[in-house]
Amino acid sequence: MKIGFIGLGNMGSPMAANLVAAGHEVIGFDLVTECPTGVSKAASAVKAATGADVVITMLPNGAILRAVAAEIIPVMSDGATFVDCSTVDVESARAVADDAVAAGLLTVDAPVSGGIGGASAGTLTFMAGGSDAAFAVAQPLFDIMGQKAVHCGPSGNGQAAKICNNMILGATMIATCEAFALADKLGLDRQAMFDVVSTSSGYSWTMNAYCPAPSIGPQSPADNDYKPGFASELMLKDLRLSQQAAEAVDADTPMGARATELYTSFVEQEGGKGTDFSAMLPRFEKKGRS
Repeated sequence: MKIGFIGLGNMGSPMAANLVAAGHEVIGFDLVTECPTGVSKAASAVKAATGADVVITMLPNGAILRAVAAEIIPVMSDGATFVDCSTVDVESARAVADDAVAAGLLTVDAPVSGGIGGASAGTLTFMAGGSDAAFAVAQPLFDIMGQKAVHCGPSGNGQAAKICNNMILGATMIATCEAFALADKLGLDRQAMFDVVSTSSGYSWTMNAYCPAPSIGPQSPADNDYKPGFASELMLKDLRLSQQAAEAVDADTPMGARATELYTSFVEQEGGKGTDFSAMLPRFEKKGRS
């Protein structure tokens, strides 16, 4: 395939490189980042999209996605496929999909889980929304860039799945960090706590696979001074998207709302920006009950 790839940041660049390694022709564009080895550089997003069989975008937010889509949809070939891998609000994803379909394109919204490490290793999970036909075109590319792709339903459902997943993730990480901080103050050894919880009803991904306590469980960002695998500010972005969506559909999400409040404070007032989202543990270690 000839693939246009717009947005070559920390996630997009290794994803594009994996497509090149699999034998695809990739033409890339980014306002700041240089193209990775093997990706041809386009002068603009429009140039990257023109003549491509598939255009993939990996962009920071819904407003930028809408702006880029307005530029590239008119120049994309009839019947081409527009795959957006950004994490954005559901409303923007569906608006862009409507515009793409009206222009005769196939379209998939497919945000990812797995972080920078997953993008580099080609082990991402894609949560996809769109028609069966569009998903069928995109799936072989998902298989190159990731290890799993789930078709979640019509356009926008990929974003819905991502924000629901990450709302659980944010709230669960907070609970895991709270528990370790409480265990410390109760005199319970962290390894003993892990050995119990990881095999009991407190089992969770944040405990068993991504433990926020250094030197406990499998290696995680906690063992690298909380350098981000998934940055706290990105967790905050996803939590805010979850609450925006909850408000739009009148859903009661008190745990999601409280997690959003805590990550807002952590990122904006407590020095959490630029750290992994599991750095909530040292935050709780320092705080008493208030």
